[in-house]
Amino acid sequence: MNILTTLSAKIIAILAATFLVTGCNTVKGLGQDIESVGKAGEEAID
Repeated sequence: MNILTTLSAKIIAILAATFLVTGCNTVKGLGQDIESVGKAGEEAID
């Protein structure tokens, strides 16, 4: 393989990993938000 192709493949892999990690953090944050809404609703009912 040519050096440019190898470098491009590495850059694409790094970008893909970055987007996946960011996505996981976003989903985790969404889960925490939903959980806090549920707790607030539960406290309001009690």
